[in-house]
Amino acid sequence: MALSATARPIEGAVATVGVSDRIAFLRKTYSILSVALIAFAGVTAGIIAYAPETSLRFSAWAFGGNLNWIAVLVMFMVVGVVAQKLATSQTSRGLQYVGLGVAVVAQSILLQPLIWVLMVRFGAHSVAHNAAITADLTGRAATILGEAVLITLAIFIGLTLTVFITKKDFSFLRSGLTMAAFAMLGMILASMIFGFQLGIIFLGFGILVMGGYILYQTSLVMSAFPPTAYVAAALMLFSTIATLFWYVLQFLMQMNRK
Repeated sequence: MALSATARPIEGAVATVGVSDRIAFLRKTYSILSVALIAFAGVTAGIIAYAPETSLRFSAWAFGGNLNWIAVLVMFMVVGVVAQKLATSQTSRGLQYVGLGVAVVAQSILLQPLIWVLMVRFGAHSVAHNAAITADLTGRAATILGEAVLITLAIFIGLTLTVFITKKDFSFLRSGLTMAAFAMLGMILASMIFGFQLGIIFLGFGILVMGGYILYQTSLVMSAFPPTAYVAAALMLFSTIATLFWYVLQFLMQMNRK
């Protein structure tokens, strides 16, 4: 789920810092977020392009059974917690960036199985040349991936602008989003243990929940984070966007099933 989505603002936050300080903070936060998203795309594509055998082996293991997926989620959560601790470090700016980097790489690795499924189901192919595997993202698969990227960015930008323009405080969403996130996690674990499939309605609900997190977290960024916590703020938003993309991509794959 979204990294640090249920966490309170960093201790020491001041909602009434100067306007110039807040503007500088927002610029740094969203600049770092942009770089993190570009790196996320680059690392995800780079793993498949330059280490396809490793990517495919990990993906095959992840899809080898429900318990394997549980292990993947547990490992990802552990990495997420470590990344958040590093990103909120008050002793070293370098450690904060390390935390963000860990989150980018972890999200890229978690996305590998879903990209392989996309390629296999929707027109891309992987072939062996001299015992080496190459992956090609072509046809309908490339279209679906592009649509997922555009929809994710549209949702994020639209909701962000909603908060910035209306200046409405969405912090009241915290309790409801926390309950929704735990309910979704429970359904995911139950589906893995008992073997039932989560359908398109669940994925749509996941998209709505991530949208709620964007509203809530953007409110925190606007007023609750201290001006020195821009790396932590970027990490929080990055995690939610990456999770939103994960749900949007699966939703489109379900919609395009033949």
